[in-house]
Amino acid sequence: MDTKILEDVGLTNAEIKVYISLLELGTSTAGPIIDKTNLQSSVVHMTLNRLTERGFVSFVLEGQRKHYQASNPKHISEYLQDKKERFESILPELLAKQKISREKPIAIIFYGIKGIKELLLELLDASGNEHNTFGSTKESLMLGEEWWVNYHRKRSSKNIYAKLLFNESLQSWKAEKKYAKCEIKYTKSGFEPLTETIIRNDKIGIVIWTEKPIGFLIHNKSASESYENFFQILWRSAR
Repeated sequence: MDTKILEDVGLTNAEIKVYISLLELGTSTAGPIIDKTNLQSSVVHMTLNRLTERGFVSFVLEGQRKHYQASNPKHISEYLQDKKERFESILPELLAKQKISREKPIAIIFYGIKGIKELLLELLDASGNEHNTFGSTKESLMLGEEWWVNYHRKRSSKNIYAKLLFNESLQSWKAEKKYAKCEIKYTKSGFEPLTETIIRNDKIGIVIWTEKPIGFLIHNKSASESYENFFQILWRSAR
């Protein structure tokens, strides 16, 4: 089972191991959990306390011993929904504070898969109704195929039309059958750079698809116009 999603929702590696072990064991004292996870006793006890505080684990006392049980996995979804609702309650205030700032950075750097997803969502929120991309390569699928489909579904729902100039290696992905409101062309086979550029109104996103990807978000109207002109030249020459 791919447990990475549990990391994304905020569980540590130890918490994931203990919680899943408890799901498999049913009701258990700490001893079998220690044996099953191969974690140190102190780590398991500390982790059980944290999971109990967050409502992911419960226990009953039998004499002096605690017998632990994992909560229903559906409760994780409820926990996330509660966090979302609490965050949304302070979102207007956070946005108001953002507007107070007089100086906004011209360029921001993003690291790793989570960072690149944040960059792409920033571009999705940019004004304008065009989304132009060139240099997309098969390495971009490290974000997850489902993530990309959902991303372009959101783009389409915002009535943003996309022109996507993909590297030839992405032809087997058949994005034209998965993305709405878009036109797709492919570069010729041969050398394929790992750099992808996305132009959205007065913003440019540049992603270098290395093992740990690096992204740059540039907010500059003159620069975006220059990149847009370059994109149109590439688009007309592509098949």
